[in-house]
Amino acid sequence: MADPYQALGVAKGASEKEIKSAYRKLAKELHPDRNKDNPKATERFSDVTKAYDLLLDKDKRAQFDRGEIDADGNPAGYGFGGGQGGGYSRGAGGQQFDFGSGGSDFGDIFDGLFGGGGRSSSPFGSRQQSAPPPKGANVSYRLKVEFIAAATLEKQRITLEDGKTIDLSLPKGVEEGTQMRLGGKGRQGPGGNGDAIVTIHINSHPFYERDGDNVKLELPISLKEAVEGAKVKVPTVDGPVMLSIPADSDSGNTLRLKNKGFHKKTSGRGDQLVTLMIALPKDDAKLAEFVKDWDNGENPRADMGV
Repeated sequence: MADPYQALGVAKGASEKEIKSAYRKLAKELHPDRNKDNPKATERFSDVTKAYDLLLDKDKRAQFDRGEIDADGNPAGYGFGGGQGGGYSRGAGGQQFDFGSGGSDFGDIFDGLFGGGGRSSSPFGSRQQSAPPPKGANVSYRLKVEFIAAATLEKQRITLEDGKTIDLSLPKGVEEGTQMRLGGKGRQGPGGNGDAIVTIHINSHPFYERDGDNVKLELPISLKEAVEGAKVKVPTVDGPVMLSIPADSDSGNTLRLKNKGFHKKTSGRGDQLVTLMIALPKDDAKLAEFVKDWDNGENPRADMGV
Protein backbone atom coordinates (compact mmCIF):
# COMPACT_ATOMS: atom_id res chain seq x y z
CA MET A 1 0.00 0.00 0.00
CA ALA A 2 1.66 3.20 -1.21
CA ASP A 3 -0.88 5.77 -0.04
CA PRO A 4 -3.72 5.24 2.50
CA TYR A 5 -5.75 8.07 0.94
CA GLN A 6 -5.63 6.37 -2.46
CA ALA A 7 -6.43 3.00 -0.89
CA LEU A 8 -9.68 4.41 0.55
CA GLY A 9 -10.36 6.68 -2.41
CA VAL A 10 -10.58 9.87 -0.31
CA ALA A 11 -8.93 13.26 -0.53
CA LYS A 12 -6.03 14.15 1.74
CA GLY A 13 -8.21 16.56 3.70
CA ALA A 14 -11.05 14.06 4.16
CA SER A 15 -13.00 14.24 7.40
CA GLU A 16 -13.32 11.35 9.85
CA LYS A 17 -16.92 10.84 8.70
CA GLU A 18 -15.82 10.60 5.05
CA ILE A 19 -13.07 8.13 5.95
CA LYS A 20 -15.49 5.91 7.89
CA SER A 21 -18.03 6.02 5.09
CA ALA A 22 -15.45 5.07 2.46
CA TYR A 23 -14.14 2.22 4.62
CA ARG A 24 -17.58 0.73 5.28
CA LYS A 25 -18.38 0.72 1.57
CA LEU A 26 -15.08 -0.91 0.57
CA ALA A 27 -15.03 -3.37 3.49
CA LYS A 28 -18.47 -4.64 2.54
CA GLU A 29 -17.40 -5.02 -1.10
CA LEU A 30 -13.98 -6.60 -0.46
CA HIS A 31 -14.61 -8.70 2.67
CA PRO A 32 -12.95 -12.15 2.38
CA ASP A 33 -16.24 -13.90 3.15
CA ARG A 34 -17.64 -12.47 -0.08
CA ASN A 35 -14.49 -13.02 -2.14
CA LYS A 36 -13.28 -16.49 -1.24
CA ASP A 37 -12.00 -17.16 -4.77
CA ASN A 38 -10.49 -13.73 -5.30
CA PRO A 39 -7.11 -13.34 -3.52
CA LYS A 40 -6.64 -9.86 -4.98
CA ALA A 41 -9.81 -8.67 -3.23
CA THR A 42 -8.56 -10.15 0.05
CA GLU A 43 -5.21 -8.38 -0.39
CA ARG A 44 -6.95 -5.10 -1.13
CA PHE A 45 -9.23 -5.61 1.89
CA SER A 46 -6.09 -5.83 4.05
CA ASP A 47 -4.73 -2.59 2.48
CA VAL A 48 -8.05 -0.82 3.02
CA THR A 49 -8.13 -1.90 6.68
CA LYS A 50 -4.53 -0.73 7.24
CA ALA A 51 -5.32 2.59 5.58
CA TYR A 52 -8.43 3.04 7.72
CA ASP A 53 -6.57 2.29 10.97
CA LEU A 54 -3.78 4.73 10.08
CA LEU A 55 -6.01 7.62 8.98
CA LEU A 56 -8.36 7.24 11.93
CA ASP A 57 -5.39 7.61 14.31
CA LYS A 58 -4.85 11.39 14.45
CA ASP A 59 -1.21 11.12 15.52
CA LYS A 60 -0.26 8.56 12.87
CA ARG A 61 -2.15 10.47 10.20
CA ALA A 62 -0.24 13.65 11.05
CA GLN A 63 3.07 11.74 11.00
CA PHE A 64 2.25 10.30 7.58
CA ASP A 65 1.25 13.71 6.22
CA ARG A 66 4.60 15.11 7.41
CA GLY A 67 6.48 12.21 5.79
CA GLU A 68 7.74 10.81 9.09
CA ILE A 69 6.20 7.37 8.60
CA ASP A 70 5.18 5.37 5.55
CA ALA A 71 1.75 3.88 4.76
CA ASP A 72 2.54 0.83 6.91
CA GLY A 73 3.37 3.02 9.91
CA ASN A 74 7.13 2.41 9.70
CA PRO A 75 9.61 5.29 10.16
CA ALA A 76 10.59 6.86 6.81
CA GLY A 77 13.92 8.27 5.57
CA TYR A 78 16.59 5.73 6.46
CA GLY A 79 18.66 6.36 3.27
CA PHE A 80 22.39 7.15 3.53
CA GLY A 81 23.81 10.39 2.19
CA GLY A 82 26.27 9.71 -0.68
CA GLY A 83 29.43 11.26 -2.04
CA GLN A 84 33.01 11.40 -0.86
CA GLY A 85 32.38 14.38 1.30
CA GLY A 86 30.01 12.40 3.46
CA GLY A 87 26.39 13.34 4.12
CA TYR A 88 23.48 12.97 6.49
CA SER A 89 20.76 10.43 7.17
CA ARG A 90 17.65 11.26 9.22
CA GLY A 91 16.75 8.92 12.08
CA ALA A 92 13.30 7.86 13.32
CA GLY A 93 13.20 10.73 15.81
CA GLY A 94 14.20 13.35 13.22
CA GLN A 95 17.82 13.69 14.44
CA GLN A 96 20.66 13.83 11.88
CA PHE A 97 23.73 11.61 11.89
CA ASP A 98 26.99 12.74 10.28
CA PHE A 99 28.49 10.27 7.78
CA GLY A 100 31.50 12.48 7.05
CA SER A 101 35.17 11.43 6.98
CA GLY A 102 35.83 12.34 10.59
CA GLY A 103 36.07 8.76 11.79
CA SER A 104 32.45 8.22 12.81
CA ASP A 105 31.73 5.01 14.71
CA PHE A 106 29.15 3.16 12.62
CA GLY A 107 28.19 1.08 15.68
CA ASP A 108 27.16 4.25 17.54
CA ILE A 109 25.34 5.53 14.47
CA PHE A 110 23.20 2.40 14.16
CA ASP A 111 22.62 2.29 17.90
CA GLY A 112 21.15 5.79 17.54
CA LEU A 113 19.07 4.82 14.53
CA PHE A 114 17.67 1.59 15.89
CA GLY A 115 17.91 2.07 19.63
CA GLY A 116 20.42 -0.77 20.07
CA GLY A 117 20.90 -1.88 23.64
CA GLY A 118 24.34 -3.45 23.24
CA ARG A 119 26.83 -4.60 20.65
CA SER A 120 26.77 -7.83 18.72
CA SER A 121 29.54 -9.34 16.60
CA SER A 122 28.36 -7.11 13.76
CA PRO A 123 30.27 -3.82 13.36
CA PHE A 124 26.92 -2.08 13.22
CA GLY A 125 25.84 -3.09 16.72
CA SER A 126 22.54 -4.76 17.73
CA ARG A 127 19.09 -3.85 16.44
CA GLN A 128 15.79 -4.10 18.23
CA GLN A 129 13.38 -6.79 17.20
CA SER A 130 10.51 -5.52 15.09
CA ALA A 131 7.18 -5.13 16.88
CA PRO A 132 4.51 -7.76 16.18
CA PRO A 133 1.96 -6.78 13.54
CA PRO A 134 -0.98 -4.86 15.02
CA LYS A 135 -4.42 -6.35 15.44
CA GLY A 136 -7.41 -4.86 13.68
CA ALA A 137 -9.41 -2.07 15.27
CA ASN A 138 -12.01 -2.73 17.97
CA VAL A 139 -15.61 -1.96 17.05
CA SER A 140 -18.07 -0.44 19.56
CA TYR A 141 -21.76 -1.32 19.70
CA ARG A 142 -24.66 0.02 21.83
CA LEU A 143 -27.27 -2.64 22.59
CA LYS A 144 -30.71 -1.63 23.89
CA VAL A 145 -32.24 -4.31 26.14
CA GLU A 146 -35.81 -4.38 27.46
CA PHE A 147 -36.15 -4.18 31.25
CA ILE A 148 -37.70 -7.65 31.66
CA ALA A 149 -35.14 -9.22 29.29
CA ALA A 150 -32.30 -7.76 31.39
CA ALA A 151 -33.86 -9.04 34.63
CA THR A 152 -34.35 -12.57 33.27
CA LEU A 153 -31.11 -12.66 31.22
CA GLU A 154 -32.94 -13.31 27.98
CA LYS A 155 -30.51 -13.82 25.08
CA GLN A 156 -30.14 -10.83 22.78
CA ARG A 157 -29.50 -10.95 19.04
CA ILE A 158 -26.97 -8.46 17.74
CA THR A 159 -25.85 -7.76 14.17
CA LEU A 160 -22.13 -7.10 13.76
CA GLU A 161 -20.49 -4.67 11.34
CA ASP A 162 -19.80 -7.45 8.85
CA GLY A 163 -23.50 -8.34 8.72
CA LYS A 164 -23.25 -11.50 10.83
CA THR A 165 -25.70 -11.99 13.71
CA ILE A 166 -24.99 -13.66 17.05
CA ASP A 167 -27.10 -14.50 20.10
CA LEU A 168 -25.54 -12.73 23.07
CA SER A 169 -25.87 -14.18 26.59
CA LEU A 170 -26.21 -11.36 29.10
CA PRO A 171 -23.97 -11.64 32.20
CA LYS A 172 -25.30 -11.96 35.75
CA GLY A 173 -25.45 -8.57 37.42
CA VAL A 174 -26.00 -6.79 34.11
CA GLU A 175 -26.80 -3.10 34.58
CA GLU A 176 -26.90 0.17 32.69
CA GLY A 177 -23.49 0.71 31.05
CA THR A 178 -22.25 -2.88 31.42
CA GLN A 179 -19.64 -3.58 28.72
CA MET A 180 -19.13 -6.96 27.09
CA ARG A 181 -16.01 -7.80 25.06
CA LEU A 182 -16.40 -10.24 22.19
CA GLY A 183 -12.91 -11.44 21.34
CA GLY A 184 -11.99 -11.50 17.66
CA LYS A 185 -15.28 -9.94 16.51
CA GLY A 186 -13.70 -6.61 15.51
CA ARG A 187 -12.01 -5.58 12.28
CA GLN A 188 -9.36 -7.64 10.56
CA GLY A 189 -5.72 -6.65 10.84
CA PRO A 190 -2.25 -8.01 10.04
CA GLY A 191 -1.93 -9.45 13.57
CA GLY A 192 -5.47 -10.81 13.82
CA ASN A 193 -8.94 -9.45 14.47
CA GLY A 194 -9.76 -6.77 16.99
CA ASP A 195 -12.63 -7.15 19.47
CA ALA A 196 -16.26 -6.05 19.58
CA ILE A 197 -17.12 -3.92 22.63
CA VAL A 198 -20.86 -4.04 23.43
CA THR A 199 -22.27 -1.45 25.86
CA ILE A 200 -25.64 -2.37 27.39
CA HIS A 201 -28.46 0.17 27.70
CA ILE A 202 -31.50 -1.05 29.70
CA ASN A 203 -34.81 0.50 28.65
CA SER A 204 -37.17 1.84 31.31
CA HIS A 205 -40.47 0.06 32.06
CA PRO A 206 -43.97 1.55 32.50
CA PHE A 207 -44.45 0.17 36.04
CA TYR A 208 -41.25 -1.61 37.16
CA GLU A 209 -38.32 0.25 38.66
CA ARG A 210 -34.89 -1.14 39.49
CA ASP A 211 -33.40 -0.79 42.99
CA GLY A 212 -30.01 -2.53 43.00
CA ASP A 213 -30.81 -6.20 42.38
CA ASN A 214 -34.44 -5.68 43.45
CA VAL A 215 -37.44 -4.71 41.33
CA LYS A 216 -39.93 -2.20 42.76
CA LEU A 217 -43.62 -2.12 41.83
CA GLU A 218 -46.51 0.06 43.00
CA LEU A 219 -49.64 -2.12 43.07
CA PRO A 220 -53.10 -0.49 43.03
CA ILE A 221 -55.64 -2.25 45.30
CA SER A 222 -59.28 -1.50 46.02
CA LEU A 223 -60.56 -0.15 49.35
CA LYS A 224 -62.35 -3.45 49.96
CA GLU A 225 -59.14 -5.44 49.38
CA ALA A 226 -57.26 -3.14 51.75
CA VAL A 227 -59.85 -3.41 54.53
CA GLU A 228 -60.75 -7.10 54.30
CA GLY A 229 -57.52 -8.51 52.84
CA ALA A 230 -57.42 -10.52 49.64
CA LYS A 231 -55.40 -12.69 47.27
CA VAL A 232 -54.65 -10.82 44.06
CA LYS A 233 -52.69 -11.48 40.90
CA VAL A 234 -49.46 -9.48 40.67
CA PRO A 235 -47.22 -9.03 37.59
CA THR A 236 -43.55 -9.97 37.95
CA VAL A 237 -40.65 -10.13 35.48
CA ASP A 238 -41.18 -13.91 35.39
CA GLY A 239 -44.95 -13.71 34.86
CA PRO A 240 -48.00 -13.17 37.14
CA VAL A 241 -48.13 -14.70 40.65
CA MET A 242 -50.69 -14.64 43.48
CA LEU A 243 -50.03 -12.33 46.43
CA SER A 244 -51.81 -12.33 49.79
CA ILE A 245 -52.75 -8.83 50.98
CA PRO A 246 -53.24 -8.64 54.77
CA ALA A 247 -56.43 -7.09 56.14
CA ASP A 248 -56.27 -3.44 57.23
CA SER A 249 -53.46 -2.66 54.79
CA ASP A 250 -52.47 0.98 54.27
CA SER A 251 -51.19 2.67 51.16
CA GLY A 252 -47.40 2.51 51.32
CA ASN A 253 -47.21 -0.93 52.92
CA THR A 254 -44.56 -2.98 51.11
CA LEU A 255 -44.70 -6.73 50.56
CA ARG A 256 -41.82 -8.86 49.29
CA LEU A 257 -41.80 -11.50 46.55
CA LYS A 258 -38.54 -13.41 46.89
CA ASN A 259 -36.27 -14.20 43.91
CA LYS A 260 -38.30 -12.11 41.45
CA GLY A 261 -35.61 -9.47 40.87
CA PHE A 262 -32.39 -9.24 38.82
CA HIS A 263 -29.77 -11.99 38.80
CA LYS A 264 -26.92 -11.14 41.15
CA LYS A 265 -23.27 -11.17 40.04
CA THR A 266 -22.43 -13.99 42.45
CA SER A 267 -25.50 -16.22 42.83
CA GLY A 268 -29.21 -15.96 43.45
CA ARG A 269 -31.57 -13.15 42.58
CA GLY A 270 -32.97 -10.02 44.14
CA ASP A 271 -36.61 -9.68 45.21
CA GLN A 272 -39.66 -7.81 43.96
CA LEU A 273 -40.84 -5.15 46.41
CA VAL A 274 -44.58 -4.54 46.05
CA THR A 275 -45.86 -1.25 47.49
CA LEU A 276 -49.63 -1.19 48.02
CA MET A 277 -51.51 1.86 46.77
CA ILE A 278 -55.24 2.12 47.64
CA ALA A 279 -57.19 3.26 44.59
CA LEU A 280 -60.52 4.82 45.56
CA PRO A 281 -63.41 4.52 43.11
CA LYS A 282 -64.47 7.71 41.35
CA ASP A 283 -68.02 9.07 41.57
CA ASP A 284 -69.17 6.32 43.95
CA ALA A 285 -72.31 7.69 45.58
CA LYS A 286 -72.59 4.91 48.16
CA LEU A 287 -69.03 5.42 49.38
CA ALA A 288 -69.52 9.17 49.55
CA GLU A 289 -72.74 8.71 51.56
CA PHE A 290 -71.03 6.23 53.89
CA VAL A 291 -68.12 8.47 54.87
CA LYS A 292 -70.20 11.68 55.02
CA ASP A 293 -71.13 11.26 58.67
CA TRP A 294 -68.54 8.60 59.56
CA ASP A 295 -65.81 9.55 62.04
CA ASN A 296 -63.90 7.01 64.09
CA GLY A 297 -62.10 9.70 66.03
CA GLU A 298 -58.60 8.77 64.80
CA ASN A 299 -56.09 11.30 63.49
CA PRO A 300 -54.02 9.60 60.72
CA ARG A 301 -51.43 12.43 61.02
CA ALA A 302 -50.87 12.10 64.76
CA ASP A 303 -47.39 10.61 64.28
CA MET A 304 -46.42 13.77 62.40
CA GLY A 305 -47.28 15.97 65.37
CA VAL A 306 -50.14 17.76 63.61
